[in-house]
Amino acid sequence: MNLNITGKDFELTDAIKSYTSEKVEKLSKYLGDDFSAVATFEIHGEEQIAELRVTVNGTVYKATTASKDLYSSIDKNIGILEGQIRKSKTKKDKQNMVETIRIQEKELLDFEDDIEGEVVKTILYSVKPMMVDDALILLQDDVKNKFMPFINVETGKVNVIYKLKDGKNFGLLEPEA
Repeated sequence: MNLNITGKDFELTDAIKSYTSEKVEKLSKYLGDDFSAVATFEIHGEEQIAELRVTVNGTVYKATTASKDLYSSIDKNIGILEGQIRKSKTKKDKQNMVETIRIQEKELLDFEDDIEGEVVKTILYSVKPMMVDDALILLQDDVKNKFMPFINVETGKVNVIYKLKDGKNFGLLEPEA
């Protein structure tokens, strides 16, 4: 962090310089350590004006407040800058998320272009509610089909029972909970 603190037409106390440095340093939790800041203080009658300008990666954040106390002006400016930085980061995060989605959609479309096969046959099955054992018996008796969808009465979900390649055992497809 690079910090430049100046007072226009008056001498700044070490306490103000130290307080400003301490507060500006807290912005590093949002910006990291690679940013520069300029704090300028002025007095106009009873008003004490504090201006903070923070630059990071070409982006400038600026806050100016006036009050009867420089310390409260510094605090207000830090609050304003934190809000600006959070808003900017949120906006950038949303833009990055949208860009990521666009890239993923493009990759998906490119992947779909690489798929050579297509659905050439559709078979309609009536799906009846039954126990797994009943579906197994029906499939054992059916020499034509290798699988059978049914509604499992225990779960209420569609299952598929199928014959394994060994010819004597069966498999069961169940959806996850």
